[in-house]
Amino acid sequence: MKTKVTELLGIEYPIIQGGMSWVAEYHLAAGVSEAGGLGIIAAANAPAEWVRDQIQKVKELTDKPFGVNIMLMSDNAEEVAKIVVEEKVPVVTTGAGSPERFMKMWKEAGVKVIPVVASVALAKRMERCGADAVVAEGTEAGGHIGENTTMVLVPQVVDAVTIPVIAAGGIADGRGMAAAYVLGAQGVQIGTYFVVVKESIVHENYKNAVIKAKDIDSRVTGRTTGHPVRALRNQMTKMYLEKEKEGATLEELELLTLGGLRKAVVDGDVINGSVMAGQIAGLVKEEMSCKELIRKLVSETDALIGGNGLYE
Repeated sequence: MKTKVTELLGIEYPIIQGGMSWVAEYHLAAGVSEAGGLGIIAAANAPAEWVRDQIQKVKELTDKPFGVNIMLMSDNAEEVAKIVVEEKVPVVTTGAGSPERFMKMWKEAGVKVIPVVASVALAKRMERCGADAVVAEGTEAGGHIGENTTMVLVPQVVDAVTIPVIAAGGIADGRGMAAAYVLGAQGVQIGTYFVVVKESIVHENYKNAVIKAKDIDSRVTGRTTGHPVRALRNQMTKMYLEKEKEGATLEELELLTLGGLRKAVVDGDVINGSVMAGQIAGLVKEEMSCKELIRKLVSETDALIGGNGLYE
């Protein structure tokens, strides 16, 4: 399955694992890369030396390409950006800001830079500043989201830029992957399904919540703050939405979610924690290995569009 994305990144299949905070660590990243996709370590707000350690542990488990996701609003972003160069990480994906201040350093080091975007304007800006590709992520995705749906966003971004576009948000099987190609994407980024794979260190309670989720089970909190987040509905999302409706302050709302993702991922508190997952959770039915999931995605996509010229 050759596309501009597989050629750019030196991977077998154009499948990128989402950079999910607390979830995307070295076991998962190495598993995805070994299976032919692009595994990602999520730096989030973690200490820079933790990120370095994660990078080194991935290298011990695989010699295939992998990447680091940098949340650019993090206080540690600059230090992590330098560690990426020092450790010769092949790929960086970025979110929550613009990577422009690091672009010269990364490009000189040969790092491929792929920002996650939620609008055409940001995609065009990223191309101008030297991005190698962009991930166009629709509002169906889990975690921090924009407003445009994947179906709407991807073709508009494809028309607006000349660099490869990777579709994200609402993709969990070959039908979604095939649809992404038809919309003009050269690859896909998947988050929610990778949460429940065998290599994922996520607490079993979190995995089970995703597997049991129905199509109507996600909620978006934080629209009033300008930082919307999609997660599975529970006591925390119910309280948050009630407080938003009552006009609670940003400080009051932040207290509700403080440490919420760690509660869910590490402690398994799926009642009061933040169980981030996309709308596609209703299609996630079983735990399988990274290799099994990627093979499933590829075979289903091939059955639908193989030989139609959408990829070589």
